[in-house]
Amino acid sequence: MEIQLQSVITCPHCGHQKEETMPTEACQFFYVCENCKELLKPKEGDCCVYCSYGSVPCPPIQQKEAGESSGDCCCS
Repeated sequence: MEIQLQSVITCPHCGHQKEETMPTEACQFFYVCENCKELLKPKEGDCCVYCSYGSVPCPPIQQKEAGESSGDCCCS
């Protein structure tokens, strides 16, 4: 399985969407919506903003789902 690095983040406050490139070496805990300037944080139980608000989960979670990794997300 090829890991996808592009994810569309949707702001839960204003609905603005933007495609971003996910980091591969660390989780992204915070994201500022460029439209409404709200600071997004992961939902409880999620490791990063991509897992909470993205169209694609972060690379470590993708690897785990594909059975390529036995660990949790990179920030656990």
